Amino acid sequence: MKNLNISLNNILFMFIKLPLLQITKSYMGPLVEENVSLKKFNTFGIDVKASLFVNITTEKELWELLQSNTTKNQPLLVVGGGSNILFTQDFEGLVIKMSISGIHTVEQGNDIFITAGAGVVWNDLVMYAVNNEYAGLENLSLIPGTVGASPIQNIGAYGVELKDVFYSCKALEVNTGAEKEFKYEECAFGYRDSVFKRDLKGKYIITAVTFKLSKSPKLNVQYGAIQTELEKRQILQPSIADISSVVSEIRVSKLPDPSTIGNAGSFFKNPVIDHTRYEKLILDFPNVVSYPFGNDTFKIAAGWLIEQCGFKGMISGQTGTWKNQALVLVNHGSATGSEVYEFSEHIINTVEAKYEIRLEREVNIL
Repeated sequence: MKNLNISLNNILFMFIKLPLLQITKSYMGPLVEENVSLKKFNTFGIDVKASLFVNITTEKELWELLQSNTTKNQPLLVVGGGSNILFTQDFEGLVIKMSISGIHTVEQGNDIFITAGAGVVWNDLVMYAVNNEYAGLENLSLIPGTVGASPIQNIGAYGVELKDVFYSCKALEVNTGAEKEFKYEECAFGYRDSVFKRDLKGKYIITAVTFKLSKSPKLNVQYGAIQTELEKRQILQPSIADISSVVSEIRVSKLPDPSTIGNAGSFFKNPVIDHTRYEKLILDFPNVVSYPFGNDTFKIAAGWLIEQCGFKGMISGQTGTWKNQALVLVNHGSATGSEVYEFSEHIINTVEAKYEIRLEREVNIL
């Protein structure tokens, strides 16, 4: 037997208990299918089935679903791009695939407010902003997943987090179908965390997100290899398009394409430790890769910890770690979710034994 900062990624995940599905003749909402394979709806490519499945393309369809008697005592799973889920078994409930599209822009002086539907592919939104020279999303290029998941996970990469550009989001309450707008202060963002993963978990389904961007870039090039790559390209005054291009190239060089080999991006969070533990860590391991995280805490590169334990590029049955980034677990073809989970547990235990740091999974386990 992530240092990357990923993974929207997708993240769009909730586990909701509602009442047994009853499809009545009077129900006129979106089509609910039975016994549907979820292999193409999760980037690990795990072949499991959902007893019930529905694709939502408008807020009205979602409202109709929540208002109807279609669901009673039924577990619900809300998915976007499926890039942050590991299925270890079939899902005995209703999977709601959020496919609400649309990007709308409002300019107010130097500020740009972009509202995107929950089903918009995240990188499509980033490219829309970059191509229109709206600054703020460029460091988040090529994160897998969809827009609706981004506030839940507070996605982040290369020194920027979703909370840095978040303005508000719209969501429907699961029990009533009532619409609510959540402002920044209400979301209680933390490192890969938000109120939607804690107090409001399973209570709301996000339908759209509004971002506050700017016509005047404040570039962040200090994280990771961005500055080094810009220097290689002899770019002294980078544009947001340059930053996006560099970030995309770095990510491609380190992360496998889910269409080629199943994976969910970074499988583990970068652990955050206090100053006392950090001082002991660097005394024992002077070369540890770390970053100041505020409030006298430090973020430790989980990928470095895993690699130092000998896992980089390891193959174990049909699973293993990616050859270019130990933080990424992969499916070499026919791995089961349980096989991937057991391998991740082995990594966690090995890292803890060596560094006295227990890694936390970023991927949602079902």
